Amino acid sequence: MNNPEDLKHILKFLTKNHVLALCAAADGEMWSANCFYVTDAETLSLYFMTELKTLHGTLMAKSPQVVGTIAPHPKTIALIKGIQYRGEATILSGEEESHARRLYCKHFPVAIAMKAPVWALKLNSIKMTDNALGFGKKLLWDRALSDKPE
Repeated sequence: MNNPEDLKHILKFLTKNHVLALCAAADGEMWSANCFYVTDAETLSLYFMTELKTLHGTLMAKSPQVVGTIAPHPKTIALIKGIQYRGEATILSGEEESHARRLYCKHFPVAIAMKAPVWALKLNSIKMTDNALGFGKKLLWDRALSDKPE
């Protein structure tokens, strides 16, 4: 069972930050990319925009399983915080796409002019390190152990 306080702490971190690193792989090829994101706490998903013509977009379209990190740049080791995640990246459509685009453009108004597809990164597994809670402190969350709806 997931600890609700751990999830609350993880969500606070996710909403405070806005750049993720992801790694996509398909057909024996891999690529990483950084993307701006917004958090949907209800679905535990991150929304981001990227073109299908990018290498990471092409790879995610073929194989939606991705891994990555979210890590700010602290001034000291005692303040290190970061997330490693595993998830599934899919292009949104219909009402889901409209909702995600509104949320994304609210946080990043420059994106209003962009025509790039909106993707949802459904987080399936999270490991957060937060040295502010104690050196090497780990918080874990797994969708398979969650009471949250799919």
